[in-house]
Amino acid sequence: MSRRELVTPRRGVSFSDVKNRWKKIAIVGSGALGCYYGAMLQRAGAQVVFLMRSDRDVVSEKGLRVMTPSGNFSLPAVNVAGSSEEIGVCDLVIVALKTTANAEFLKLVGPLLHEDTAILTLQNGLGSDEELAALFGAKRVMGGLCFICVNRTAPGEILCITPGSISLGEFGCPITERLTAVSELFAQAGVKTRMDDDLAGLRWKKLVWNVPFNGLAIAAGGITTENILAQPVLEAEVRALMKEIIEAAAKIGHVIPLSSIEEQIEHTRPMGPYQPSSLIDYRENRPVEVEAIWGEPLRRAREVGAVVPKLELLYALLVRLTKR
Repeated sequence: MSRRELVTPRRGVSFSDVKNRWKKIAIVGSGALGCYYGAMLQRAGAQVVFLMRSDRDVVSEKGLRVMTPSGNFSLPAVNVAGSSEEIGVCDLVIVALKTTANAEFLKLVGPLLHEDTAILTLQNGLGSDEELAALFGAKRVMGGLCFICVNRTAPGEILCITPGSISLGEFGCPITERLTAVSELFAQAGVKTRMDDDLAGLRWKKLVWNVPFNGLAIAAGGITTENILAQPVLEAEVRALMKEIIEAAAKIGHVIPLSSIEEQIEHTRPMGPYQPSSLIDYRENRPVEVEAIWGEPLRRAREVGAVVPKLELLYALLVRLTKR
């Protein structure tokens, strides 16, 4: 059984004490997720540099504005760069790219690394940990699963509907001192943070939500999570897909209780008309993370003999719908 720990800011330890381990942090992938966590870290006092493309000019001029249920805040001065070479080497690289951009890892991440730079990927689905490890060495790689509802509403504007939490794990090994230091960094910045010995298991746990809600939002005609749960047939489909993911994960060795189905559905209801990130990408004619969220889990499920007909059908539909 894996070890799980909730990280809380230690008494008598200031953010300045924690950030000394991570003097310079790069955010690679400055969409909703990257901007939210980068802004939280900068607000707490970390030196953060955002790698940006489309929003660079707006954010350079006006900074970032973050809206959350507990209050809004603005960062009028944000360090923004248009290339990794412009940023230079960092102590911690947080990868929040869509997995459809993983072919650019060498170009975007490589120039940011010195001998001891750590890489934390917050990407969805399966496969990114292995890709980063193959390119830059497994000892550098950590992963994070973000259980959060956050959207980019305009250039430089981030709306966080549900802050949720972030769960962190090392790639291929149990909790380390380094992971603890990264976890404390996030916790001190006001992010509810957990650590886990089983990063791969965490990724399957996240798929229990992502596979049905991101997938059906597109396949059912471009609808929100609220619309999905308002239709009994679609809610039944959500439950069936969740059960398949849990059973496939169990065959691989990751135990996720069936009770999490009800927990995740009841956690989703209060989100209201939430648009999952894949639906936003689909509507805005951007590449959808079909392979990472549906294709790779399906292939791994087949390898262990898991029976996943619902996932097979959903994957086939999404491949067809997103071919454009």
